[in-house]
Amino acid sequence: MKSDGDVRSILLTGVGGQGILRASDILCQVVMEAGLDVKKSEVHGMAQRGGCVTSHVRYGNKIYSPIARKGGVDILVSFEKLETLRYLDFLKPRSGVIISERKIYPPSVNLGSASYPDNIIEIVKKIFKIVKVVNANNMAIEAGDSRTENTALLGVLSSYLRQFDISLWDKVIRRSFPKKAIEVNLKAFHMGRTA
Repeated sequence: MKSDGDVRSILLTGVGGQGILRASDILCQVVMEAGLDVKKSEVHGMAQRGGCVTSHVRYGNKIYSPIARKGGVDILVSFEKLETLRYLDFLKPRSGVIISERKIYPPSVNLGSASYPDNIIEIVKKIFKIVKVVNANNMAIEAGDSRTENTALLGVLSSYLRQFDISLWDKVIRRSFPKKAIEVNLKAFHMGRTA
């Protein structure tokens, strides 16, 4: 999952309330701790009502734009399975895709006017060779709090970003959560990292 030049682009996507913006904030802090330039852009229009949320994170020696162009993303992290399909055109041919098995039905499915596709993973695997499917919700529950699903997915992502030492991730996670939530988030992160 190498990027052209020194710039790497990661796109996180999912549904409002999944902690995507917190996850992208933590990722940005890790990149800054490593001494690199980083830019972030986020879209969360109807996030509070279960709408789509995205966050672009781009980093390298010098970053001028926070948004990756279509065909310019190195790694897609999808917090919800269906949201994966919306952003495949942003990926490079050799991109990596991390997909949480989580299903959150959109209003059209809940109202019966559409169906939730059964073959999302198969579609993605036909296009991309590096596809990691995880049950982040189960990891979060096993860690002790279902709200740590986003941190578990960061753990999975960190296994592809080996240039960032594990100590940086731990340091940033420790200062990103209230004291009572630190250990459970660290546990979820490390479960994701070894998934």
